[in-house]
Amino acid sequence: MLPAYRRFLTLKELTQRGQLLRERMNECRLCPRECGVHRAQKQYGVCRSTDDLTIASASPHYGEERPLVGLNGSGTIFFTSCNLKCQFCQNYDISYHRIGRAINAHQLAEIMLSLQGMGCHNINLVTPSHFTPQIVEALVIGVERGLTIPLVYNCGGYESVQTLKLLDGIIDLYMPDIKYSNNEAARKYSGAKDYWDVVRLAVKEMHRQTGDLATDERGIATRGLIIRHLVLPNGIAGSMAVMEYIAHELSLDSYVNIMDQYRPVHRAHRYPELDRPIVESEYDEVVDYALKLGLHRGFNVLELRSN
Repeated sequence: MLPAYRRFLTLKELTQRGQLLRERMNECRLCPRECGVHRAQKQYGVCRSTDDLTIASASPHYGEERPLVGLNGSGTIFFTSCNLKCQFCQNYDISYHRIGRAINAHQLAEIMLSLQGMGCHNINLVTPSHFTPQIVEALVIGVERGLTIPLVYNCGGYESVQTLKLLDGIIDLYMPDIKYSNNEAARKYSGAKDYWDVVRLAVKEMHRQTGDLATDERGIATRGLIIRHLVLPNGIAGSMAVMEYIAHELSLDSYVNIMDQYRPVHRAHRYPELDRPIVESEYDEVVDYALKLGLHRGFNVLELRSN
């Protein structure tokens, strides 16, 4: 199956989408913060990014969800910086210290084509929100040169619905985090005082565009929504309300990766309530509740219960 950007849009339409996204970046309104800075004039807001496209790394990745990894890996491109300020960020060298190198749209297209040439099943765009114009501009070049694999929009969930609508027909696979179900926790630990309000609308828009996760005969993701939720210690993430939102407002067939790998890194030691890994019972409680609600995709129940 051809990816969305080849089935639904012409090159002219793709180019126009890139131009519209570029307009949203000029006085930047790409993400919900709407900083209004002139990034083309080398100003920057919360994400600390001008219009210079910066990436930290690009390679096949085998540690992502199984439907993305398949046999040959997910072609992962890590973009520098972020519109969130998570105090426990696992990739803080990229998001806070802004490790990376500047490239242009032609070079990004070359990277995408190279990952496709390695056999990767998709192009996995990690933290792409603040570089969506440049990504679509690179996509136009990639399509002209033979790019044919799906795009994964791998984000923190703090997304502008208006920006997402400009990606409709471009992105096949959305993979947002839903980090919190509480605005106060989001403000304290990620600097986003309206996170819960924003993420619910954003994920609904992603689901409207692509639906529940679909896979091919090999089990490899072709289209749809993959939701990640990291369980935090002491119930800080409000995990039960996150599961209720998914079950009641999205779909019981939602693919939900309930993650147990929280570790107190970066600035987590400043918060006693975050300064420890989770315990098994905290994770099991969330999984049990998800099952009770009727969620069933994204976690192997038999495997969980046998460990």
